[in-house]
Amino acid sequence: MALVEYDIDLVHSQLGFSVVHLMITRVHGVFTKWGGTAAIDHDDPTRSRVAVEIDAASVDTRNAQRDGHLRSADFFDVEHHPTIRFESQRVERDGDDFRLTGDFTLRGVTHPVTFAVAPAGPSKDSTGRARIGYRCTATIRRKDFGVSWHAVYDGGSIVVADEVDVVLDLQLIPRG
Repeated sequence: MALVEYDIDLVHSQLGFSVVHLMITRVHGVFTKWGGTAAIDHDDPTRSRVAVEIDAASVDTRNAQRDGHLRSADFFDVEHHPTIRFESQRVERDGDDFRLTGDFTLRGVTHPVTFAVAPAGPSKDSTGRARIGYRCTATIRRKDFGVSWHAVYDGGSIVVADEVDVVLDLQLIPRG
């Protein structure tokens, strides 16, 4: 079977992240402006590919002050690096799931990142149109991408952990 091109249903997909704050709880956020492409070979998924582009300024953690700080040079530096990107390089089977490895670019720095990918579906929507889904999860180290802002409060509480969990819930619709 050939590669099947898919559009991302942005209404039913989400790109989010979470990071430990003060060593006690996770702060969650999403990006509200993003998109990408997917091409999947259902007979040989290792031939599949995915690319995602994110508007870094669209970060939303439900706190305007924190979002402003995340847009600043301390974190995403959206003035100089408005886009975050991921482009797959390799897909490998992992039991019933997959491992998707690709180039992740943040603040102009590119490193390989591997996502654990769990498929869902297929299913059909109310119009009978086919859909498939994937939950993609990875952990990145923000310092690997030059995001080194750091603060420690009295008593030793670290304000923001270095490891950031990234979650991409994709619902895909065949193009055409």
